[in-house]
Amino acid sequence: MTDTEAGTQRPRVAGEFTVRQRTQTQLVLRRFLRHRAAMISLAVFLLIVLWAFVGPHLWHYSYRKYTPDNSQPPSWKHPFGTDASGYDAYAQIMRGTQTSLKIAILIALGSTLVGAVWGAVAGFYRGFVDAVMMRVADLVLTLPLFAIALVISSRSGGSWYWIAVVIAGLTWAYVARVVRSTVLSLREKEFVEAARALGASDARIIFRHLLPNALGPIIVNATVLVATGILTETALSFLGFGVQPPDTSLGLLVAQAQTAVDTRPWLFYIPGAFIIAIALTINFIGDGLRDAFDPRQQRVRQ
Repeated sequence: MTDTEAGTQRPRVAGEFTVRQRTQTQLVLRRFLRHRAAMISLAVFLLIVLWAFVGPHLWHYSYRKYTPDNSQPPSWKHPFGTDASGYDAYAQIMRGTQTSLKIAILIALGSTLVGAVWGAVAGFYRGFVDAVMMRVADLVLTLPLFAIALVISSRSGGSWYWIAVVIAGLTWAYVARVVRSTVLSLREKEFVEAARALGASDARIIFRHLLPNALGPIIVNATVLVATGILTETALSFLGFGVQPPDTSLGLLVAQAQTAVDTRPWLFYIPGAFIIAIALTINFIGDGLRDAFDPRQQRVRQ
């Protein structure tokens, strides 16, 4: 009778070990969590978002409320100082950060959604459909972003929503080209052939098989578009064609304070520092995601 038949357990041999199976999602998450710069940047970015959207409800000054303290430097009462009209800069920067983040996130979502679907359809069908769709994308890429954004934004009344829509409508083609190149390689894989053999429709193959497997490049490009949106909105507001008073944004605050750099430098440098901080954190997060989704490391360990 063997040890197993007798119900006894065979002793584990020295050096024997068990390797736990990990899915692709777990591997990607693990690599991202190991990226220190990305994790620190993610924590800083989330703190900025929390501060911008929750802070105004806790702060005792409104971004629209005058105070009797005109042109005051940073103090305990006004941590970021005040401007010549008595507005509290702390409240103004919270509101400006909130507006700039809403614009940037809407740009990223809109551009990514349209670009991912457009590129996936073009890459899947190839041929005439691909040629026509990519020529449209190329046409959008050739359009002068700032010139068109300036014209349309000037007629939108300074609404942050329409500014985001205009910029998203001029940047989705970048995502489309990246997704198309990814789908061109994915469509030849065995799982796509298996889906066709099982009778899956083209729409099911695109949305259930191709786009989920192209998620890495899509997410990375979405993070890049957040930083691009922040900087584009800043440039438009600095030129006077972005968000308009009584609302505000980080770009508008910098533009309004450019004549007071020598007399009230806190009004210029603090919102500028927030623009730089948001752009840098998003870029580091994008670097971490790019490393985590690196195809050369996507091997499921058994």
